[in-house]
Amino acid sequence: MDVTRSTGRRRALLAALPVTALVAAAALVPVAANATTEQAGSARTTAADEYYQDAEGKTGEELKTALHTIISTGATAISYDQVWDALKETDQDPDNTGNVILLYTGRSQSKDSNGGDPDQWNREHVWAKSHGDFGTATGPGTDVHHLRPTDVSVNSTRGSKDFDAGGSEVEEAPGNFTDDDSYEPRDAVKGDVARMILYMDVRYEGEDSFPDLEANDAVNNGSQPLHGRLSVLKQWSEQDPPDAFEKNRNQVIFDKFQHNRNPFIDHPEWVGEIYK
Repeated sequence: MDVTRSTGRRRALLAALPVTALVAAAALVPVAANATTEQAGSARTTAADEYYQDAEGKTGEELKTALHTIISTGATAISYDQVWDALKETDQDPDNTGNVILLYTGRSQSKDSNGGDPDQWNREHVWAKSHGDFGTATGPGTDVHHLRPTDVSVNSTRGSKDFDAGGSEVEEAPGNFTDDDSYEPRDAVKGDVARMILYMDVRYEGEDSFPDLEANDAVNNGSQPLHGRLSVLKQWSEQDPPDAFEKNRNQVIFDKFQHNRNPFIDHPEWVGEIYK
């Protein structure tokens, strides 16, 4: 076989595919049964690079616009009921597959203990759903990229507050702090929170009857489609880069549920490129 000609045909095929199909197309390339973990990781990296090819070389508002198109095109919206099942997979405890890891407490808890009672876990809107008044309707209200399992009462303590540093420690969630107008999550998920807020900023631009969500450098944003504090979120993203759990979560959402990605998990350096 002419290897050069075969490789050329494959590149031509990939170039003709819609950007949202490129990661799936990469899966068609055979992987040796004895491929190492490093090789598998390299294949995933290559596939992600293909996914973002239309953003290459861009910065600032141009980069943000390109990423919006990439992560919106072909994305699948799920119902609020379906979010329960999604979270049981996206936030599964890697050491106990019957449990999920709760965002603010870090506690590993049974997947089946979800509900609305104290010490159960529920669906936390990291971008508070009142900030833009989108509720739990399919769309931003059900986007798993910003929905996480949390302890019911800790979720209530966070409420719809903006994120910022400071306050008094949350008794039920040591390492978390809150005051009248803001909430500070524990160090291990500060970057996660930042990247979820910035994903929502890029993903929802006022199209398809959804609000135009914007990260800003304020608190007390109320029902406006704004969420802060941007300067603090930028610091958190840098201080707490994506870990294996967050990266796996991003992949599961892409593979099994929404078929789109959080670009700031794949490329955390883009935070600084967009939000100067």
